[in-house]
Amino acid sequence: MKGRRSFAIPIEPLAPQLPRHVGFHVVRWLPVVGLALLTFLLYPGSRRTEAPRLDAGQVAQRDIVAPFDFDVRKSGAELARDGDRLAATVRPIYVYRARALDSALALTRNLFHRLDSTATAPELVAAAASAGLTISPDEASFLLQQGRLTAFRKATTETLRLQLARGVGSSATLEAESARELIVRRDGNERVVARASVADNQRFLEARSQSSPTNSAIGDGIYVKILNRVFRPTLVPDRVATDSLRQAMRESVDPVKDRVRANEQIVGAHEVVTDEIHARLDALRSELVQRGLGGRSATAAAGQLGSGALVLSIFWLLLVLYRRESYADLRHIAVFTALFGIVIGGAALNARFLHPGAELIPIPFAAMLLTALFSGRVAMLGASVLAVLLASQTTYQMPSSLYLALIGGIAAAVGMRVVRRRTQVLTTMAIVIVGYGIASLAVGMQLGWEVQAIGTSALRGAVNAVASAALVSVALPLFESLGRITTDVTLLELSDPMHPLLRRLATEAPGTYAHSIAMANLCEAACNAIGANGLLARVGCYYHDIGKVNKPQFFVENQAPGTNPHDKLKPEVSAQLIRSHVKDGMALAAEARLPARVAAFIPEHHGSSDITYFLERARARAEGEVSPESFRYPGPKPRSVETAVAMLADGVEAALRVLGDPSPDKVRDAIEHLVHQRVESGQLDEAPLTLAQLQRVQDEFARVLSGAHHNRIDYPTASGGISADWEPATPA
Repeated sequence: MKGRRSFAIPIEPLAPQLPRHVGFHVVRWLPVVGLALLTFLLYPGSRRTEAPRLDAGQVAQRDIVAPFDFDVRKSGAELARDGDRLAATVRPIYVYRARALDSALALTRNLFHRLDSTATAPELVAAAASAGLTISPDEASFLLQQGRLTAFRKATTETLRLQLARGVGSSATLEAESARELIVRRDGNERVVARASVADNQRFLEARSQSSPTNSAIGDGIYVKILNRVFRPTLVPDRVATDSLRQAMRESVDPVKDRVRANEQIVGAHEVVTDEIHARLDALRSELVQRGLGGRSATAAAGQLGSGALVLSIFWLLLVLYRRESYADLRHIAVFTALFGIVIGGAALNARFLHPGAELIPIPFAAMLLTALFSGRVAMLGASVLAVLLASQTTYQMPSSLYLALIGGIAAAVGMRVVRRRTQVLTTMAIVIVGYGIASLAVGMQLGWEVQAIGTSALRGAVNAVASAALVSVALPLFESLGRITTDVTLLELSDPMHPLLRRLATEAPGTYAHSIAMANLCEAACNAIGANGLLARVGCYYHDIGKVNKPQFFVENQAPGTNPHDKLKPEVSAQLIRSHVKDGMALAAEARLPARVAAFIPEHHGSSDITYFLERARARAEGEVSPESFRYPGPKPRSVETAVAMLADGVEAALRVLGDPSPDKVRDAIEHLVHQRVESGQLDEAPLTLAQLQRVQDEFARVLSGAHHNRIDYPTASGGISADWEPATPA
């Protein structure tokens, strides 16, 4: 392999230099202030004037609308009243105490033990008194009769065992209960019983008629006294458990008595303020204070304006640092401002008339347009800034707002990456729908949403995706025109061979058309290899020599062999005719309204290089010095990567046609020679190409041209083919 030329020319990207005077930057930062003011006007929730102090009975002077969702909480008295009302529904708990029966039986044994030790009536009265039983002497004499004490002991014991074992409560306790039902716990079980069905002292004493040891009135009276003395209730209230349940019920009272939704009218103009409206206004004021929005009106307004401007400044700062060409172009600034304003206004309309859900914020619409008009990086940052700006407003200040808005915008930017087909918008729409669905599921799981709420959120996101995709198709041409931006969609339309200019080029200058097609293939491959816009390069090459249609016969690729009109012209005239195709091309481009980025290929692919062929002819004929200005293209030099590559591709594609033996080594040497010539002449000084990119362009040129100039085999003449020594037949 032959040795290759090498050179090291430091070619670095040239960042656009921005003017330093203040007025230039003020004009470009004014939209930030305007957008912040628009946000403040459309989202007034942070202003204290949204909750004026109006007492019940006063008349409201204007409509007052809730800026966000908030709760109206109950007062302390209302909470206590509702708690007591709820606590009253708790059934009292009563517990069966077996020990009470044992205590009654023990008391009975002690009583009759004392009575059995007496022999006279006075002694019996005294013994009964010591046991807490009061009887008269006559009753004592009645008990001292043969066998009476034994009968009374037996009857009392049997009554206690029979009645108290069933569960008997205290009359005083049961009468104090207001509940109609009780909960009785016994032996680990509990049951609900009617309070009226629970036995008490009275029912216990009524049982004496069945167990009285005598049928006399005096005996019955003594029996009642004994039963009253030894009675112990076996159903006793469990105050601790009951109070605990009642306290739990009091604590379970919902402290919220009313919920106000965002954009709900609290009171209308000229309406009388009721107690309910008064409570709502008080609750709104409290909520504003809790959110840190309840300060002085001027302070709150300044804070909201400042925070909005700071968030928006992030995007403008990106333009200053990384997209200076867009920052310098006021039309681009107008596009950004219009898109941001549409999203801010659209989000406010959605919250007011549709639903204050972040899934309906039209950030995907802006992200799709920014990707199509500029790049995915610009779209992602724009979507992020809008998500932060709008999610921080009180209308959308919910835990899920920032997350949902951000995911929707990023999904739109990712899906829209390169628009080369109409179906790309549908694909983007599907990606946004999936993004919202996954985001809604994740947020719903985190915040404990019900399945229906998750589905509703995902559905709102799907509606946003469909609406955004539909609006992009309509808005894209408008924003292209506003910003004079050439998108891939426009480039694809210009690449149509049926375009009037291309049809004219193909029919009137077929050689130039063939050269343009070959150059476009070469240039697109090289631009794609270095990360430039290959589609722009291809379309620009299609139109770069369009001016030759006015005088196609003066350009060698359109001339028949042996006919060259320049042979009869002076070099100066020939050079002027060659130069004129640049001016003619610009005129045709303006007439056809070609985008500026495409029209730039017409003058920049030649730059300010010399028309060397006719310059040398002029020098050979002239006796003195020849001014090279008459033999130089008007320029300017290439100012973009694509036009710089087009300059190199134009020279390489045309020059390699003269090579008799286009072997790979020869092709590469020729490419390096031609590129080195352009670099040495300073034609790439204004192009943002790096040395590494330039080397990659040469490699791609060599790869494409080596494949294009491949060898073919000879086909036998007898089979209708053509071999290397083929000659046309001599006419008879």
